[in-house]
Amino acid sequence: MMKKILVVDDSALMRRVLCDIINSDERFEVADRANDGMEALELLKKNSYDVAVLDVNMPRMNGLQLLYELRKARIRVRVMMASTDTKDGARTTLDALELGALDFVHKPDNAMSCRVEDFKREFLTTLAGVAESRLPDLESKTPKQEVRTTTHKIVEIARKHGTGNSGGRKIVAIASSTGGPKSLQSVIPRLPAELQAPVLVVQHMPKGFTASLADRLDCLGEIRVKEAAEGDELQNGSVYLSMGGSHMNARPAAAGKTVIHYSDEPSREGVKPCANYMYESLMECGYDEIICVVLTGMGADGTEGIKNLKSKKKVHVIAQDQETSVVYGMPRSVARAGLADQIVPLEQIAQEIILNVGVK
Repeated sequence: MMKKILVVDDSALMRRVLCDIINSDERFEVADRANDGMEALELLKKNSYDVAVLDVNMPRMNGLQLLYELRKARIRVRVMMASTDTKDGARTTLDALELGALDFVHKPDNAMSCRVEDFKREFLTTLAGVAESRLPDLESKTPKQEVRTTTHKIVEIARKHGTGNSGGRKIVAIASSTGGPKSLQSVIPRLPAELQAPVLVVQHMPKGFTASLADRLDCLGEIRVKEAAEGDELQNGSVYLSMGGSHMNARPAAAGKTVIHYSDEPSREGVKPCANYMYESLMECGYDEIICVVLTGMGADGTEGIKNLKSKKKVHVIAQDQETSVVYGMPRSVARAGLADQIVPLEQIAQEIILNVGVK
């Protein structure tokens, strides 16, 4: 059965182009169109759709306002945002993901640019992932103080029992995709600044969005978070988020140090950055154990890289469970390959990282 799609955009030409792309794929059909958020809200109150494709900037009611109204009215709908890649656009996209949007595509400035094959492919791939996602959670976020209190309790346990403090140098490497930006907000802020390992993160996002995501994560907790730059020396208690549009690798340097290096190979698993490259790069680094974490996401990125990494290094793999994954693709692939040592809910992942790595 074809998935029913609602297209919301104030540009008549853009609506037509997006509808043509959607209707060109036998998996989907455009069930309704709306000129702005207010019109879309009335449709969503009366009808059910598999996905709503939502513009950000619209008159009367914009995309963020619509998401807020949907949350207030307890209307659960899978939303895919069409976003610009400006700095303000990146911030707005992250706001939309916090309010319940599941994923986004970078929409070109003019409708004609949407007709190129690369955009069509990306749009339909993202739409397919959102259509297969579980419906968004409408519950409010855990208060920041509660997160810190819980983290401090886990740190005390780790110190008291000495968990994670044996086995030499360790590093944490996280892979995430669809649903990842919001899921990372349930993991990264719960990690303490005293973590006895650096943390690498590959989140499938285009260039222009990862810096804003890193800034936001940095503000939410005690651990330092930054968009990784070429040559950054990895330090314990710091999180390095891969830049969009390039593959992030860890490279051995002088005096036993490890630094960030970006490479420009073609997309792998259909994504760039790709977590497989990150995991495989750790094969040559001086870490004694790698804690691999695979979060929500479409596809199988991470599986091949972890499998290759296990042939050379001691690896402990933590996979997000199906119930809390927005899309149970990447974690399921790791589990089916027999690579997962633990399969846990999203809310417990930070705890397991701390207990496996230890604190100073």
